[in-house]
Amino acid sequence: MERPTKEQIIELPLYTGLDLTHIHLVENEQDAERALKALENEPCLGFDTESKPIFQKGEISPGPSLIQLATESKAFLFPTRFPDAVAAARIILANPNIKKIGFGIKGDNKELRGKLNIEIANTQDLSVLLKRLAGDKNTIGARAAVAMVLGKRLAKGAQKSNWGAYPLKEHQILYAANDAHSAICVERALVLLTF
Repeated sequence: MERPTKEQIIELPLYTGLDLTHIHLVENEQDAERALKALENEPCLGFDTESKPIFQKGEISPGPSLIQLATESKAFLFPTRFPDAVAAARIILANPNIKKIGFGIKGDNKELRGKLNIEIANTQDLSVLLKRLAGDKNTIGARAAVAMVLGKRLAKGAQKSNWGAYPLKEHQILYAANDAHSAICVERALVLLTF
């Protein structure tokens, strides 16, 4: 397994992931209950966060604006501006029976702990795992991982958008959900490759 070049990634077909009908925003108590019911018995979930980008030197991050959790068939987005969304995400993230899988999640964990007092249990950082499997000296992010393992190109166009603004735009919703979704899909593919 080898990390593809940027030129090779550009040539790959686009990773389509989930469409809007399979992505759920958690904004109130009913949404939170629905998310908990859908996710509480999953053995593992794709996981990511989005924060408002920092453009000025010395500017301090306000913390995550969005928490994303995904199964292979659906994603739930938890905007941190809604207390019910944060409470539901906290329950899932703290559950030691559910593995949370993502890319470069050390920073996500630190931000969630420091800004939202969320302790995350049972995580797997695919960046570190893929670095080891590929024998690469650098960690491998979501875009390179999706290319390496799934043979697809993960779009990263909304990465630097303003995640603090609400409501989220359609392209932000798709981007955020599919960042978490790609993690669970890469993990599943890696399990199949090792058997």
